[in-house]
Amino acid sequence: METVTTEIKKMVQPILDVHGFYLVDLEYVKEGPSWYLRLYIDKPGGIDIEECALVNQELSDKLDEQAPDLIPNAYFLEVSSPGAERPLKNEQDLKMALGQYIHVSLYQKQDKQKIFEGILLAYDSEHLHLQCKQKTKLREVVLERKNIAAMRLAIEF
Repeated sequence: METVTTEIKKMVQPILDVHGFYLVDLEYVKEGPSWYLRLYIDKPGGIDIEECALVNQELSDKLDEQAPDLIPNAYFLEVSSPGAERPLKNEQDLKMALGQYIHVSLYQKQDKQKIFEGILLAYDSEHLHLQCKQKTKLREVVLERKNIAAMRLAIEF
């Protein structure tokens, strides 16, 4: 399965580069009886449905040209936006999230909590700095990256 995703990444990258898009995530999964090849793409300012359809068609054409088939079984190809609460998985994602409101889940509690939400102020290889609201006060929280289970953009209410 990893070989499929690795090869698809190589195949889709030139398509994305031509249009100024980037790959957020890619998964090849079986759900029930069906297989899905899902690509989540984005660009600065956000991606729209027509752009997702364009990448879908171009990648589909490239996949159809492969002999032998890269993916031997039937599958559904889905290309979409990562959404408003997209996951933050790598350094590029964090860079784009600077100054934005994010949600961070921890493996172990820090200050008696495992969930933090706030403005991403800064990050480095070992820490994340968030500006969080605690009742009516703003405070800076420093989280160790090795304790972070997941991060995503969040909508502030």
